[in-house]
Amino acid sequence: MGAQNKTGLILTGGGARAAYQIGVLQAVSSILTEAGWAPERNPFDIVCGTSAGAINATALACRADNFSESVQTLSRVWENIEVAQVYRADSIGVVRTGAKWLSLLSFGWLLRKWRANPPNALLDNTPLVTLLHRLLDLPRLDAVLTDGTVHALAVTASSYTAGHHITFFQTAADIKPWHRMQRFALQDQISIEHLLASSAIPLIFPATPLYCDGRREYCGDGSMRQLAPISPAIHLGASKVFVIGAGRLMEPRPDPAELASYPTVAQIAGHAMSSIFLDSLAVDIERLNRINLTLSVLTEEQKATTLLRPIEMLIIAPSQRLDEIASRHVRSLPAPVRALLGGIGATELRGSALASYLLFEASYTNDLIRLGQRDTLVRRSDVLAFFGPNNAQVEESAGNAQSKTPAVC
Repeated sequence: MGAQNKTGLILTGGGARAAYQIGVLQAVSSILTEAGWAPERNPFDIVCGTSAGAINATALACRADNFSESVQTLSRVWENIEVAQVYRADSIGVVRTGAKWLSLLSFGWLLRKWRANPPNALLDNTPLVTLLHRLLDLPRLDAVLTDGTVHALAVTASSYTAGHHITFFQTAADIKPWHRMQRFALQDQISIEHLLASSAIPLIFPATPLYCDGRREYCGDGSMRQLAPISPAIHLGASKVFVIGAGRLMEPRPDPAELASYPTVAQIAGHAMSSIFLDSLAVDIERLNRINLTLSVLTEEQKATTLLRPIEMLIIAPSQRLDEIASRHVRSLPAPVRALLGGIGATELRGSALASYLLFEASYTNDLIRLGQRDTLVRRSDVLAFFGPNNAQVEESAGNAQSKTPAVC
């Protein structure tokens, strides 16, 4: 694409919920291929990811010279995933981290022997390192960035040490890092350590040390303090963005019966997770649309005095509640993990939001993949209109243009 016509992909966080993104990407690949695109053609110049979305984003970017292959590679992983590939799920592993960590929280003043070497998180995610080595081809990432197949890749993390939000980006282009209140960007070579940090769900997985301007900082999930998840793609040069959410952007009012009893620990934790992973995207979309509306009433002379520019945006988000889907698959978790989560109410329907982030089991992820496919295929005309006019077929895109959401940076 031309210098002023770059398309960005935004993959948000959400642990196991990121499987939904695979279904969306499968459907996009199918729609574009049927419309006349070569299967290997990469539709995204800029790829940005957060948390588990950062892993998907990096895997896509690594094989951007063959989009169909990149989607298939990710699909094979998510369609056959097991909890043990992401975090230790055996009895010894769970006791060493989860049970010990919860006991320390409850009786830490009694457990003096653990003070010298306390557990760092609820779960041990060291198996994820092996999975990332198998999934990623980082030398190939360098090549596709150098030849321009991908303009830029960005992943985000949150520094527990300094309290700010960091976007790490890799590009062969001359892009100046940006600074905003409590968030900034650093150009860096994206590594497995960046992905471990970005996907370290707070309190669930341990923080990872990263070097930021020569300082070692312990970093966790990039969804924390992420005030503007769409912003990195725009800073990196995107003129339009394709956003895949990890949860419903508008939830219906709950049944009054659900409000009758005091919330469990898991229910509170799930609510906190939703605040971290979902709310910032919804707020950012609302803010961008509001600014876009303001720009639409300005004269050309007035527009020339502002740095803001219009950004076309298409959003695909789950049409069903993922926590309800998760509640049907909780029993597929290994027994030690199920026992650990059951102790705080995460195996109950009202606490299943927490389980929905940790349910790295194929029965659940395949349901999310199928949902992503369905949600995208019903938006076929919107997808074609968004990626047009280079498509061989646009299929009434003009008549469906109102389904796209315009926005600005």
